[in-house]
Amino acid sequence: MRFSYLGPRGTFTHMALMQISSDEGGHIPAIDVPAALRMVRNEETDFAVVPIENSVEGGVNATIDSLSNGSGLRIVAEMLVPITFVLASRGPMDLSEVKRISTHPHAWAQCQNWIASNLDDAIHVPGTSTAGSAKAMADGAMNFDAVLCNPLSAEQYGLTVIAEGVADNPDAVTRFICAGREGTALPERTGSDKTTLQVQLPSDEAGALLAMLEQFATRGVNLSRIESRPVGDSLGRYQFSIDCEGHVEDERVQAVLIGLHRTSPHVKFLGSYPSAKRVPVKLRPGTADQDFVAARDWVSNLLGK
Repeated sequence: MRFSYLGPRGTFTHMALMQISSDEGGHIPAIDVPAALRMVRNEETDFAVVPIENSVEGGVNATIDSLSNGSGLRIVAEMLVPITFVLASRGPMDLSEVKRISTHPHAWAQCQNWIASNLDDAIHVPGTSTAGSAKAMADGAMNFDAVLCNPLSAEQYGLTVIAEGVADNPDAVTRFICAGREGTALPERTGSDKTTLQVQLPSDEAGALLAMLEQFATRGVNLSRIESRPVGDSLGRYQFSIDCEGHVEDERVQAVLIGLHRTSPHVKFLGSYPSAKRVPVKLRPGTADQDFVAARDWVSNLLGK
Protein backbone atom coordinates (compact mmCIF):
# COMPACT_ATOMS: atom_id res chain seq x y z
CA MET A 1 0.00 0.00 0.00
CA ARG A 2 1.12 3.55 -0.78
CA PHE A 3 0.46 6.26 1.81
CA SER A 4 0.82 10.00 1.23
CA TYR A 5 1.22 12.12 4.36
CA LEU A 6 2.06 15.61 5.53
CA GLY A 7 5.84 15.44 5.29
CA PRO A 8 8.73 15.38 5.43
CA ARG A 9 9.84 12.38 7.49
CA GLY A 10 9.67 12.99 11.22
CA THR A 11 6.42 14.99 11.34
CA PHE A 12 3.73 14.14 13.85
CA THR A 13 1.76 12.94 10.82
CA HIS A 14 4.57 10.53 9.98
CA MET A 15 4.42 9.25 13.56
CA ALA A 16 0.67 8.68 13.13
CA LEU A 17 1.25 6.82 9.87
CA MET A 18 3.77 4.53 11.56
CA GLN A 19 0.93 3.34 13.83
CA ILE A 20 -0.79 1.68 10.87
CA SER A 21 2.07 1.02 8.42
CA SER A 22 5.72 0.32 9.25
CA ASP A 23 6.75 -0.15 5.59
CA GLU A 24 8.47 3.17 4.96
CA GLY A 25 9.04 2.21 1.34
CA GLY A 26 5.36 2.97 0.75
CA HIS A 27 5.37 6.29 2.64
CA ILE A 28 5.31 9.27 0.27
CA PRO A 29 5.64 12.74 1.85
CA ALA A 30 3.51 15.64 0.57
CA ILE A 31 4.19 19.33 0.98
CA ASP A 32 0.82 20.04 2.62
CA VAL A 33 -2.52 18.47 3.52
CA PRO A 34 -4.34 19.28 0.24
CA ALA A 35 -1.45 17.75 -1.71
CA ALA A 36 -1.55 14.55 0.37
CA LEU A 37 -5.30 14.13 -0.27
CA ARG A 38 -4.92 15.11 -3.93
CA MET A 39 -2.46 12.25 -4.39
CA VAL A 40 -5.18 9.83 -3.31
CA ARG A 41 -7.75 11.41 -5.64
CA ASN A 42 -5.25 11.18 -8.51
CA GLU A 43 -4.52 7.51 -7.66
CA GLU A 44 -0.86 8.28 -6.98
CA THR A 45 -1.32 6.74 -3.51
CA ASP A 46 -3.92 4.45 -1.96
CA PHE A 47 -4.42 6.36 1.30
CA ALA A 48 -3.50 9.68 2.88
CA VAL A 49 -2.76 10.34 6.54
CA VAL A 50 -3.46 13.91 7.64
CA PRO A 51 -4.27 15.77 10.89
CA ILE A 52 -7.91 16.71 11.45
CA GLU A 53 -8.18 17.86 15.06
CA ASN A 54 -6.01 19.08 17.91
CA SER A 55 -7.04 19.11 21.56
CA VAL A 56 -5.73 22.69 21.93
CA GLU A 57 -6.37 24.36 18.57
CA GLY A 58 -9.46 22.46 17.45
CA GLY A 59 -10.09 21.44 13.86
CA VAL A 60 -7.48 21.59 11.10
CA ASN A 61 -9.25 23.70 8.49
CA ALA A 62 -6.98 22.62 5.64
CA THR A 63 -8.06 19.02 6.17
CA ILE A 64 -11.75 19.76 6.75
CA ASP A 65 -11.96 21.90 3.60
CA SER A 66 -9.94 19.47 1.46
CA LEU A 67 -12.20 16.58 2.49
CA SER A 68 -15.35 18.47 1.51
CA ASN A 69 -14.08 19.90 -1.79
CA GLY A 70 -13.26 17.65 -4.72
CA SER A 71 -14.08 14.05 -5.49
CA GLY A 72 -15.23 11.85 -2.64
CA LEU A 73 -12.91 10.36 -0.05
CA ARG A 74 -13.55 7.70 2.59
CA ILE A 75 -12.05 7.82 6.10
CA VAL A 76 -11.12 4.31 7.26
CA ALA A 77 -9.10 4.90 10.45
CA GLU A 78 -8.07 7.44 13.05
CA MET A 79 -4.91 7.70 15.13
CA LEU A 80 -3.98 9.76 18.21
CA VAL A 81 -0.50 11.18 18.78
CA PRO A 82 0.62 12.98 21.99
CA ILE A 83 2.21 16.30 21.06
CA THR A 84 5.62 17.20 22.50
CA PHE A 85 7.73 20.13 21.32
CA VAL A 86 11.36 21.15 21.67
CA LEU A 87 13.17 24.28 20.54
CA ALA A 88 16.12 23.28 18.35
CA SER A 89 18.86 24.98 16.34
CA ARG A 90 21.83 24.01 14.16
CA GLY A 91 24.17 24.25 17.14
CA PRO A 92 24.35 25.38 20.77
CA MET A 93 23.00 28.86 21.37
CA ASP A 94 21.57 30.93 24.18
CA LEU A 95 17.83 31.60 24.28
CA SER A 96 18.54 35.34 24.19
CA GLU A 97 19.95 34.85 20.67
CA VAL A 98 16.72 33.39 19.30
CA LYS A 99 14.79 36.08 17.42
CA ARG A 100 13.06 34.17 14.60
CA ILE A 101 11.44 30.74 15.00
CA SER A 102 10.08 28.58 12.21
CA THR A 103 7.31 26.02 12.69
CA HIS A 104 3.80 25.08 11.60
CA PRO A 105 1.16 27.65 12.72
CA HIS A 106 -0.58 25.07 14.93
CA ALA A 107 2.68 24.33 16.72
CA TRP A 108 3.34 28.04 17.23
CA ALA A 109 -0.12 28.47 18.77
CA GLN A 110 0.51 25.58 21.17
CA CYS A 111 3.73 27.15 22.49
CA GLN A 112 2.74 30.83 22.63
CA ASN A 113 2.75 31.18 26.43
CA TRP A 114 6.19 29.59 26.76
CA ILE A 115 7.52 31.81 23.98
CA ALA A 116 6.05 34.94 25.58
CA SER A 117 7.65 34.03 28.92
CA ASN A 118 11.07 33.05 27.59
CA LEU A 119 11.43 34.73 24.18
CA ASP A 120 9.26 37.79 24.42
CA ASP A 121 10.53 39.41 21.18
CA ALA A 122 10.75 36.28 18.99
CA ILE A 123 8.68 36.26 15.79
CA HIS A 124 7.11 33.38 13.87
CA VAL A 125 8.35 32.26 10.46
CA PRO A 126 5.55 29.94 9.18
CA GLY A 127 6.57 26.48 7.97
CA THR A 128 4.58 23.81 6.09
CA SER A 129 5.14 21.39 8.98
CA THR A 130 7.23 21.10 12.14
CA ALA A 131 9.58 18.60 10.49
CA GLY A 132 9.66 20.73 7.34
CA SER A 133 11.12 23.59 9.38
CA ALA A 134 13.62 21.23 11.01
CA LYS A 135 14.70 19.90 7.61
CA ALA A 136 15.01 23.43 6.20
CA MET A 137 17.29 24.41 9.08
CA ALA A 138 19.40 21.27 8.63
CA ASP A 139 19.65 22.06 4.91
CA GLY A 140 21.07 25.49 5.70
CA ALA A 141 18.09 27.85 5.70
CA MET A 142 19.23 30.89 7.65
CA ASN A 143 16.16 33.14 7.68
CA PHE A 144 15.35 31.87 11.17
CA ASP A 145 17.37 31.04 14.28
CA ALA A 146 15.52 28.03 15.70
CA VAL A 147 12.61 25.69 15.09
CA LEU A 148 9.77 24.25 17.15
CA CYS A 149 9.52 20.55 16.33
CA ASN A 150 9.10 17.15 17.95
CA PRO A 151 12.15 15.45 19.51
CA LEU A 152 12.22 12.84 16.71
CA SER A 153 12.64 15.54 14.05
CA ALA A 154 15.42 17.25 15.99
CA GLU A 155 17.30 13.96 16.27
CA GLN A 156 16.59 12.88 12.70
CA TYR A 157 17.90 16.12 11.18
CA GLY A 158 20.89 16.46 13.51
CA LEU A 159 19.74 19.58 15.34
CA THR A 160 20.70 20.68 18.83
CA VAL A 161 17.89 20.89 21.38
CA ILE A 162 18.23 24.16 23.25
CA ALA A 163 14.96 23.90 25.24
CA GLU A 164 12.67 20.99 26.09
CA GLY A 165 9.04 20.82 27.18
CA VAL A 166 8.12 24.09 25.50
CA ALA A 167 4.44 23.22 24.87
CA ASP A 168 1.91 25.17 26.92
CA ASN A 169 -0.23 22.06 27.43
CA PRO A 170 1.74 18.89 28.22
CA ASP A 171 -1.39 16.78 27.62
CA ALA A 172 -2.03 18.01 24.07
CA VAL A 173 -3.05 15.36 21.54
CA THR A 174 -3.58 15.55 17.79
CA ARG A 175 -6.03 13.29 16.00
CA PHE A 176 -5.15 12.03 12.53
CA ILE A 177 -7.23 10.26 9.91
CA CYS A 178 -6.42 7.80 7.14
CA ALA A 179 -8.51 8.41 4.01
CA GLY A 180 -8.83 6.44 0.79
CA ARG A 181 -10.94 6.92 -2.32
CA GLU A 182 -14.72 6.88 -2.11
CA GLY A 183 -15.08 3.24 -3.15
CA THR A 184 -12.82 2.02 -0.34
CA ALA A 185 -14.52 -0.68 1.75
CA LEU A 186 -15.87 0.39 5.12
CA PRO A 187 -14.22 -1.08 8.21
CA GLU A 188 -16.53 -3.43 10.10
CA ARG A 189 -18.35 -1.92 13.04
CA THR A 190 -16.84 -2.59 16.44
CA GLY A 191 -19.30 -0.97 18.86
CA SER A 192 -16.75 1.80 19.37
CA ASP A 193 -16.98 3.71 16.10
CA LYS A 194 -17.20 7.19 14.62
CA THR A 195 -18.94 8.49 11.52
CA THR A 196 -17.81 11.69 9.79
CA LEU A 197 -20.21 13.83 7.78
CA GLN A 198 -20.32 17.15 5.96
CA VAL A 199 -23.75 18.79 6.25
CA GLN A 200 -24.87 21.99 4.55
CA LEU A 201 -27.64 24.07 6.12
CA PRO A 202 -30.59 25.52 4.19
CA SER A 203 -30.06 29.24 3.64
CA ASP A 204 -32.36 31.89 5.12
CA GLU A 205 -34.29 29.40 7.23
CA ALA A 206 -34.89 30.21 10.90
CA GLY A 207 -33.82 27.41 13.22
CA ALA A 208 -31.95 25.47 10.49
CA LEU A 209 -29.06 24.61 12.82
CA LEU A 210 -31.43 23.43 15.55
CA ALA A 211 -33.35 21.29 13.05
CA MET A 212 -30.10 19.71 11.91
CA LEU A 213 -28.94 18.96 15.47
CA GLU A 214 -32.32 17.48 16.35
CA GLN A 215 -31.75 14.75 13.75
CA PHE A 216 -28.97 13.47 16.00
CA ALA A 217 -30.54 14.21 19.39
CA THR A 218 -33.84 12.44 18.75
CA ARG A 219 -32.02 9.25 17.71
CA GLY A 220 -29.64 9.31 20.68
CA VAL A 221 -26.54 9.91 18.55
CA ASN A 222 -23.84 11.91 20.33
CA LEU A 223 -21.60 14.38 18.48
CA SER A 224 -17.90 14.26 19.34
CA ARG A 225 -16.97 17.18 17.04
CA ILE A 226 -18.87 19.86 15.10
CA GLU A 227 -17.32 22.79 13.28
CA SER A 228 -18.71 25.32 10.85
CA ARG A 229 -16.99 26.17 7.59
CA PRO A 230 -18.15 28.67 4.95
CA VAL A 231 -19.60 27.17 1.79
CA GLY A 232 -17.56 29.76 -0.12
CA ASP A 233 -20.02 31.00 -2.71
CA SER A 234 -21.52 33.86 -0.68
CA LEU A 235 -21.58 35.38 2.79
CA GLY A 236 -23.76 33.72 5.42
CA ARG A 237 -23.80 30.22 3.92
CA TYR A 238 -22.21 27.53 6.07
CA GLN A 239 -21.68 23.80 6.16
CA PHE A 240 -20.76 21.72 9.18
CA SER A 241 -18.05 19.12 9.59
CA ILE A 242 -19.37 16.56 12.07
CA ASP A 243 -18.09 13.49 13.89
CA CYS A 244 -20.77 11.42 15.59
CA GLU A 245 -20.59 8.27 17.67
CA GLY A 246 -21.64 5.14 15.82
CA HIS A 247 -21.27 3.28 12.52
CA VAL A 248 -23.35 3.67 9.38
CA GLU A 249 -24.46 0.04 9.90
CA ASP A 250 -26.10 1.09 13.19
CA GLU A 251 -29.84 1.62 12.87
CA ARG A 252 -29.75 4.92 14.78
CA VAL A 253 -27.02 6.36 12.49
CA GLN A 254 -28.97 5.29 9.40
CA ALA A 255 -32.03 7.06 10.81
CA VAL A 256 -29.93 10.22 11.27
CA LEU A 257 -28.72 10.07 7.66
CA ILE A 258 -32.28 9.66 6.40
CA GLY A 259 -33.38 12.67 8.45
CA LEU A 260 -30.48 14.80 7.24
CA HIS A 261 -31.09 13.81 3.64
CA ARG A 262 -34.70 14.99 3.96
CA THR A 263 -33.92 18.35 5.59
CA SER A 264 -30.47 19.43 4.34
CA PRO A 265 -29.61 20.53 0.79
CA HIS A 266 -26.33 18.62 0.80
CA VAL A 267 -25.02 15.77 2.96
CA LYS A 268 -21.67 14.09 2.33
CA PHE A 269 -20.81 10.80 4.03
CA LEU A 270 -17.05 10.64 4.69
CA GLY A 271 -16.78 7.30 6.45
CA SER A 272 -17.36 5.12 9.49
CA TYR A 273 -14.32 3.72 11.30
CA PRO A 274 -13.16 2.45 14.71
CA SER A 275 -12.56 5.06 17.39
CA ALA A 276 -8.92 5.27 18.44
CA LYS A 277 -9.94 5.30 22.10
CA ARG A 278 -11.81 1.98 21.75
CA VAL A 279 -14.42 3.04 24.32
CA PRO A 280 -17.80 1.34 23.63
CA VAL A 281 -20.62 3.72 22.76
CA LYS A 282 -23.19 4.02 25.56
CA LEU A 283 -26.66 3.69 24.05
CA ARG A 284 -29.61 5.68 25.31
CA PRO A 285 -32.70 3.57 26.06
CA GLY A 286 -34.71 2.99 22.89
CA THR A 287 -31.83 3.58 20.46
CA ALA A 288 -30.37 0.07 20.05
CA ASP A 289 -30.72 -1.69 16.68
CA GLN A 290 -33.43 -3.99 18.02
CA ASP A 291 -35.48 -0.99 19.15
CA PHE A 292 -35.59 0.45 15.63
CA VAL A 293 -36.35 -2.98 14.14
CA ALA A 294 -39.17 -3.56 16.62
CA ALA A 295 -40.64 -0.13 15.84
CA ARG A 296 -40.61 -0.83 12.09
CA ASP A 297 -42.21 -4.26 12.65
CA TRP A 298 -44.95 -2.63 14.72
CA VAL A 299 -45.74 -0.18 11.89
CA SER A 300 -45.70 -3.02 9.36
CA ASN A 301 -48.25 -4.88 11.48
CA LEU A 302 -50.46 -1.80 11.54
CA LEU A 303 -50.39 -1.79 7.76
CA GLY A 304 -51.14 -5.49 7.63
CA LYS A 305 -47.77 -6.38 6.07
